[in-house]
Amino acid sequence: MLEINPPRKVYDVCIVGSGAGGGTAAKVLTEGGLNVVMLEAGPRLDPDRDFKEHMWPYQLPHRGVGIGGRQRGIGDEFMAPNGFWDIEGEPYTTAPGSSFRWFRSRIEGGRTNHWGRIALRFGPADFRPHSTDGIGDDWPITYEELAPYYDKVESYIGVFGSKENVPNAPDGVFMPPPKPRCTETLIKKACDQLHITCIPSRLAILTKPLNGRDACHYCAQCGRGCRTASNFSSSQVMIPPAAATGRFTMIANAMARKIVVNDTGKAEAVSYIDKTTRTEQRVYAKTVVVAGSACESARLLLNSRSPGFPNGIANSSGVVGRYLTDSVGSDLAGYFPQLENMPIHNHDGVGAMHMYMPWWRVGKKNEFLRGYHIEFGGGRDMPGVGGFEYVCDEHEGYGVSLKQKCRSMYGTFIGFSGRGEMIPNENCYCEIDPEVKDKWGIPVLRFHWQWGENERKMAADMQQTFRSIIETAGGTVIAGTRRHPQKAAAGESNALVQQPGGRISQGGAIIHELGTIRMGNDPKTSALNKNCQAHDVKNLFVADAAPFVSNPDKNPTLSIMALSWKTSDYILDQAKKGEL
Repeated sequence: MLEINPPRKVYDVCIVGSGAGGGTAAKVLTEGGLNVVMLEAGPRLDPDRDFKEHMWPYQLPHRGVGIGGRQRGIGDEFMAPNGFWDIEGEPYTTAPGSSFRWFRSRIEGGRTNHWGRIALRFGPADFRPHSTDGIGDDWPITYEELAPYYDKVESYIGVFGSKENVPNAPDGVFMPPPKPRCTETLIKKACDQLHITCIPSRLAILTKPLNGRDACHYCAQCGRGCRTASNFSSSQVMIPPAAATGRFTMIANAMARKIVVNDTGKAEAVSYIDKTTRTEQRVYAKTVVVAGSACESARLLLNSRSPGFPNGIANSSGVVGRYLTDSVGSDLAGYFPQLENMPIHNHDGVGAMHMYMPWWRVGKKNEFLRGYHIEFGGGRDMPGVGGFEYVCDEHEGYGVSLKQKCRSMYGTFIGFSGRGEMIPNENCYCEIDPEVKDKWGIPVLRFHWQWGENERKMAADMQQTFRSIIETAGGTVIAGTRRHPQKAAAGESNALVQQPGGRISQGGAIIHELGTIRMGNDPKTSALNKNCQAHDVKNLFVADAAPFVSNPDKNPTLSIMALSWKTSDYILDQAKKGEL
């Protein structure tokens, strides 16, 4: 007999977002036996079709940077696809007096296709900032509780590094690190003289085969994507094992609009816009895991209004969208004349730094609270558009003489980037713009941003440190410059572009935004509990950087995955008990 109203399909879990947190949750939950559906706002990814890791600049129109070079940096045509500072038809706004940039991804794997693969554990003190210096709030979990999940993530994805016992920079489960290149050896010697800790970096790039993935072949184009999956991306490392279980469904080009609640106040579905048909659809699930990135997740919760949640789902505390932070950033570059005489040699390696400086003044009194680490890189990397702008600005001429000058100075620049901890403040948050909607009819975010005095002092200290390292290493500071883009982020040359010396980065520019749906023990001051479970809605979880209570100087992606794995284990346990 024909069934007029067939029963709707109800999944065990619906995950919104396929990046670091969403991909990890998909792997753990499907392997644990649950049926999972994932909503991804962009298309599926095909590395053989979409990655340009071994293409030369001359193989693309305008050398891959668009007419007039307008696409230079993060967003050029070489970069792994579908990451944007601006998305046509999907705006965001900033409040008067604020300046904020928001990098978004619309493709399977999210921003893990674009990140620099820096994989640093948060340290014990990072989970106890208030207990350490009396400012901010402590996390409801400790390092010791998350450490086993750092072990799981590192063992599975592959992270190289070295055991160093640096205070508050925990060692992990490491593969052997690559050897330092000549530029890194030069800076390491200077750091030793200045008593600045300089050690092998910790990156999610394979130096040995792992789980069917080949070791890095040292083409140094990580930002372009990696067909061999030698560097980590959720699209190539987390999603495939989830799909292999037969319990995973991805709905691509699905723009999540609202979390739908039932009469009991529990989440029962996610409403989304099918971008191919421009129609609204719903997918039903017993549990919802939001992992769209900190600001997108906050936007989804704030837009999920209902009679029971007039200010947005899981927002009885009013903290959703608040406590927004980004890493403190500042940059400086130096010219090192001794590198002009360096014999031509193989300078290949991974597409990022082989060494870095973790915060070396732990426990010492500084003019600011918390700390920062230093990333650096230079040398004979892949030349690209803008790579010789500084040379052309400083040296008059044209033709043969200018080409000779460019060749002699090729590889003689080293750039330094500081990444420091921002303390949350009441002036930094995102909210729903009451007037602006995107082309899908979904209200957009409006950002408020203001650096605090502590962050400005930290950026000034970064500049002093960079200058000391450059001069001690025999280099000359290039005044008013910064390293842009990061090689690991865009896969192109470390072009030097003008920036007022000592300037702090623009809000959002470091792409480490987090904290907008914070976790805590008190439902009045937090949206989530220690398991990243909403206080107000027990079958709603968040698995990206939104739950973070503080923004330590360490890049957040490894911690996103560790926390997502921990949350997923809790969901599996609760599902087996029938509690969700």
